[in-house]
Amino acid sequence: MEIIRERSTVEPIRSVLFDFDGTISVIREGWQEVMVPYFAEELSLASKDESIEEIMSVVREFVDLLTGKDTIFQCIRLGEEIEKRGGRAKDPLEYKREYLRRLSNRIEDRIDGLREGRIKPEDMVIMGSFELLEVLAQRDVRMYLASGTDHPDVLEEARLLGLERYFGDRIFGALDDWTVRSKATVIDHILKFHGLGGGSLAVFGDGFVEIECGRAVGGVAVGVASNEVERRGLNEWKRSRLIAAGADVIVPDYLDLDPLIRFLFE
Repeated sequence: MEIIRERSTVEPIRSVLFDFDGTISVIREGWQEVMVPYFAEELSLASKDESIEEIMSVVREFVDLLTGKDTIFQCIRLGEEIEKRGGRAKDPLEYKREYLRRLSNRIEDRIDGLREGRIKPEDMVIMGSFELLEVLAQRDVRMYLASGTDHPDVLEEARLLGLERYFGDRIFGALDDWTVRSKATVIDHILKFHGLGGGSLAVFGDGFVEIECGRAVGGVAVGVASNEVERRGLNEWKRSRLIAAGADVIVPDYLDLDPLIRFLFE
């Protein structure tokens, strides 16, 4: 664990919001390797003067920046980049549907393996995830799960991983109407519904958005710089991005819980 900023309040942690993909689940590991080439393929049709390397760089930058928001936002940005180059953008939902079709081909065996019992839930999460959730449950911390992945898919994947016992009905995915819900609105609901101050909230995530949202309300931002392939160990690129987003503390996984629990609660 790497402490970037000591806690400025002694308010006890009462609620924890978790991002899903890359923070707990690795079912969708490699999604960037699907989205970036596909978006670059679409953008190259409108670009006249850029090399494929330059186009890939543009796509990676906005995909990374918007990681943690609903997938539709990355599709909207793709359309904007196409129109900036004189092209005619499709409806963002068309880009989203095609991306999800390609991603489904990549993760189909993982989903089927979980359903059929060939793959254990423990093998599809960042190492130490279940141990962390157990510790938080024993402390009567109310836990929430929020994801930019579509709501029905998040519910199904959380069920396959056996996470419902920790989160109950507090699982929130992206809706067709992207204006209705975001991680910021989930955080606002947590604090207002329970009459809590921002310092009582901890937010765990591996993307810009949830870290910035947690910091904005005065919560504790735990940056999860996870290596999703190995499910343990530090991803240096994620670490630098999470620190830039305002993370208070960086963890690579949840294998060494004692320092993290002390940081949050003591």
